[in-house]
Amino acid sequence: MPTADSTASDHRIPRTVWMLGFVSLLMDLSSEMIHGLLPVFMVTVLGASATAVGVIEGAAEATALIVKVFSGALSDYLGKRKWLAGLGYGMAAATKPMFALAGGVGWIFAARFVDRIGKGIRGAPRDALIADVTPTAIRGAAFGLRQSLDTVGAFAGPLLAMGLMLLWDNDFRAVFWVAVIPAVASFAILVFGVREPASAGRGDGNGRGFPISRAALSRLQAAYWWVVAIGAALTLARFSEAFLVLRAQQGGVALAYVPLALIVMNVVYAAGAYPFGKLADRMRHDRLLALGILPLITADLLLAWSGDPLWLGAGLVCWGLHMAATQGLLATMVADIAPADMRGTAFGMFNLVSGLAMLIASALAGWLWDSHGAPATFHAGALFAALSVLLLLPRAARR
Repeated sequence: MPTADSTASDHRIPRTVWMLGFVSLLMDLSSEMIHGLLPVFMVTVLGASATAVGVIEGAAEATALIVKVFSGALSDYLGKRKWLAGLGYGMAAATKPMFALAGGVGWIFAARFVDRIGKGIRGAPRDALIADVTPTAIRGAAFGLRQSLDTVGAFAGPLLAMGLMLLWDNDFRAVFWVAVIPAVASFAILVFGVREPASAGRGDGNGRGFPISRAALSRLQAAYWWVVAIGAALTLARFSEAFLVLRAQQGGVALAYVPLALIVMNVVYAAGAYPFGKLADRMRHDRLLALGILPLITADLLLAWSGDPLWLGAGLVCWGLHMAATQGLLATMVADIAPADMRGTAFGMFNLVSGLAMLIASALAGWLWDSHGAPATFHAGALFAALSVLLLLPRAARR
């Protein structure tokens, strides 16, 4: 029987989760200072098309998600998570000056590519480390907390970028230079503030070999692959957020205020991620996931209807609600289903499939935008989201 002290400890989110949350906050602050302006920078300064934006963003995000499968498996094999996460955050920090120096779309592609490789390297080991140190009873809350802190950076970054654009008369490159500072701080906190338990991962001494093999992957249950399929379907429905920024510009928002699109969405996301995470510890996951897709359908329909500020704002709020309800939840579902010694691999495979879906979704979104207009892009998103709900309904309806 657990003691009173151990019971209290089981319901306290570990220090490692908090530290990783602040690491995520600062890196997202840096990244979103750049990404909140990058689509407009590419279109207005570098002369890129919406299709080019979609391909670059889709390839970048897909790269991050695909790399996660290998870094997650490697963290399981070596029994080490922190140093892989540190490599990823270090690579991301090192790319930030490239955006300020970019003289063409090729520079942006290279910077985004390397930056997203860094994100891919760090993502699965970090999520597996959170699962390693957190009791099952509060795992939803832990993932929700990290996601919430991460998203604070995601709205603070565009907010700071907007203020600096107003102060410095739309000087994109100066803003990009400032973004280097929080990226370096994020890496420093990870190196000096995060401790990895000795039991993280399994190491290679158990004789099972590298986890990306037919024998090892057969240990992942059918329920896990169902979560993978749902995650991929949702990724098809939720293309790159660059198109939210372009919709804001198309709706007549001044250049300096374009980052407001991400600010509004991420404020809602940050406010809701932790409460939804706690709800995930008390509610059936498939039902909560089905409910969480409905705001995405609403968001797509609102954004397809109009880019005017009122409709845009309502759509962004719904988009943020969807993200808050589903992103930490999907991570919790993967962590709960996967064997403890294969969590890194499980997160990696989940993101591999989602990465391929992201590449397809963003390229398709850019083509629809250029060929048929912005409404067609968002109508396609609503259709894929509705199909995701249909996939979930039979399972969610079971008692």
